[in-house]
Amino acid sequence: MSPVRRRTRPGPGARPAALPGRCLFLVPLLAGALLAGACARPSGDEPLPDPGNPAVAPVAGSLDLPWPDEGQAAVSVEGIGSLGTRGRQTPVPIASVTKVMTAHVILKDRPIKDGTDGATVVADQQAADESFSSSESAAPILAGHSYTQRQLLEIMMVSSANNVARLLARWDAGGQKAFVAKMNRTAAALGMNRTTYTGVSGIESDTRSTATDQLKLAGAAMKDPVFRAIVATPAVTPPGGVRIPNTNKLLGQNGVIGLKTGSSTPAGGNLVWAATQRIGGTARLVLGVVLGQRAGTTPAQGSAAARDAGLALVTAVRKDLPNAVVRAAGAGG
Repeated sequence: MSPVRRRTRPGPGARPAALPGRCLFLVPLLAGALLAGACARPSGDEPLPDPGNPAVAPVAGSLDLPWPDEGQAAVSVEGIGSLGTRGRQTPVPIASVTKVMTAHVILKDRPIKDGTDGATVVADQQAADESFSSSESAAPILAGHSYTQRQLLEIMMVSSANNVARLLARWDAGGQKAFVAKMNRTAAALGMNRTTYTGVSGIESDTRSTATDQLKLAGAAMKDPVFRAIVATPAVTPPGGVRIPNTNKLLGQNGVIGLKTGSSTPAGGNLVWAATQRIGGTARLVLGVVLGQRAGTTPAQGSAAARDAGLALVTAVRKDLPNAVVRAAGAGG
């Protein structure tokens, strides 16, 4: 019997060598039975495809995007598709990016009609007490004060207030546990198969997701005009408080119209951004996510790294994509 040669590990980015379709007929029956599994699936020495990475649009081939050197990232364009990903799409802590799903579920459960500010919510004592927390992001809330639904969503998304996220969860579902169940059901319905929510604010480090999953959520959330307006709000002034600027430092530049920041020591810096760019005379929504920037450092360091990574990506996409689309169309013709 001829010896079976061991396959060497392929280099980075190499595709696994295809096994001969008739390999079982080249060895005796017993050896063929033992090797059947090896012929049917990779040996373990070969890189496996990452099912979390979506198919890349053809136009991406003529782009050279400045992907971050760490963590993971993903970019997509409405009507065009994925411009690629960077990093293996392994679930990681996402910090306050969690609030994108919190707001999305609230607006799905209780849509705000055009020209209105939604329902009235009376703040409870718990939300007021949590306003004074020194260990997490919070906004001043007055117990017994009536807020509009839109007002609370703006405070939560613009200032990243954890106490307001929990207040909204209690108002909508009676408690955080019941609301988290809604978040996970919504994630499953959106095909966010690598996402698990354990809280509504993102302070929990076991709330985890991937860049590609968060792109799916961002695309769904941005279809709601109320959500789009909220994440584009430059600043809020809560009743009894002072003006609080949006935590998204990219907002208002390079076509950026949202979306949400999130940072903590375990999560590092995270950013979901949304921008617009005219391509072929049509305004397109560009969405990007960067996760895990400078994880293990301070939230401020992580946040700055995520902002820089996001800025580099959105600047490059808006500059190069229109011409890349023209080049791709020419090549196809």
